[in-house]
Amino acid sequence: MKNLKKKFRFRIHLKSKHLLAIMTFFCVSAIVATLASGVTSAPLKEAAGLIIVPFEKSIASIGQWMTGVQDSFREKEDLIQQNKELQTTVDTLTEQNNVLLQDQAELARLEQLYELDEEYTDYPKVAARIISKDPGNWYDTFMINRGSNDGIRVDNNVIAGKGLVGIVTEVGSNWATVRSIIDDSSNVSAMTVSTDDICVVEGDLELIDEGKLRFSQLYDREDKVSVGERIVTSNISDKYVEGLFIGYVSEIELDTNNLTKTGTLVTPVDFQHLKDVFVITTNKQDAVQGKAEEKKGDEASEEDTAKEAE
Repeated sequence: MKNLKKKFRFRIHLKSKHLLAIMTFFCVSAIVATLASGVTSAPLKEAAGLIIVPFEKSIASIGQWMTGVQDSFREKEDLIQQNKELQTTVDTLTEQNNVLLQDQAELARLEQLYELDEEYTDYPKVAARIISKDPGNWYDTFMINRGSNDGIRVDNNVIAGKGLVGIVTEVGSNWATVRSIIDDSSNVSAMTVSTDDICVVEGDLELIDEGKLRFSQLYDREDKVSVGERIVTSNISDKYVEGLFIGYVSEIELDTNNLTKTGTLVTPVDFQHLKDVFVITTNKQDAVQGKAEEKKGDEASEEDTAKEAE
């Protein structure tokens, strides 16, 4: 029993060089025996083919699959890179488009101001930009970036777009506050262009949601005023210079007193998107005083002429 344990331990602890020698001897003996017996190698080749060929095909298939995966990975990386480049291009074009749209809007505003300036050449004007406004959707009260340093005074009329916007109510050295004609507290003495009939245009922040203003106290006894009539500031207004366009009559109806008419008019000014305005630096009182002085001058000139004739 002890001897068996010893032999078993000997086999377990067999050195590698002895094992290699035994395996070499076995292989050589197998080769010699095969040659000596004249056994053909065809069965061995066939067996090798059955084992090795499928193995090679599997290796080739795995290689092709890995190549495909690698190509797909490269294509994915290329697509990601192209997508990044395209996104950069899109961002650049979007930014350029936004700049162009802003420039286009700015050009449109400047063109409107230019046309407005040409329409009211009789009045001296100062261009101004709105810098703040009261909360809400509408520019019923707002502040501009011009003030007394620029010749702005209280009661200066303000225009924009194609018509009257409002009047200056407060002035600082480099700012001024404007109350627009859509404000609920606003009342403008106006008249019709075709008949010179007088009316009052009233501010209404609810009605302006429809782009309209309300007018009242229109004396139209001959029923000549109709839808489409132009309404401008009147010659008898004590705050607004004469002839500033306010809007077109859109609705008109006879009051219960059967003497006056009430209605609505459409304003040409976009009171929801104001940005640039013109301030007329001449007040109505200036115009009145100027006419009075001019009249006195004419009378004095006539008196001098009469004295010379005598």
